[in-house]
Amino acid sequence: MDISWADLDSDEQRTIAVLGAGLSIELCDPVALQTLRRLGLIIASHLTAAGHNLRRDAVVKSVAD
Repeated sequence: MDISWADLDSDEQRTIAVLGAGLSIELCDPVALQTLRRLGLIIASHLTAAGHNLRRDAVVKSVAD
């Protein structure tokens, strides 16, 4: 399953950004956490490799624009 940044809603995007920055999982929307777990982008309170790659690609794209 190939997921792009645009496929995620704003709460899911924010959750990836928060976890990627090393901030508390308490700042994240519980529904977004559950969705991202089902998608395999987070495990426990950490991004998976796929989650890190998605975040990195979104940052690179925003800098390039």
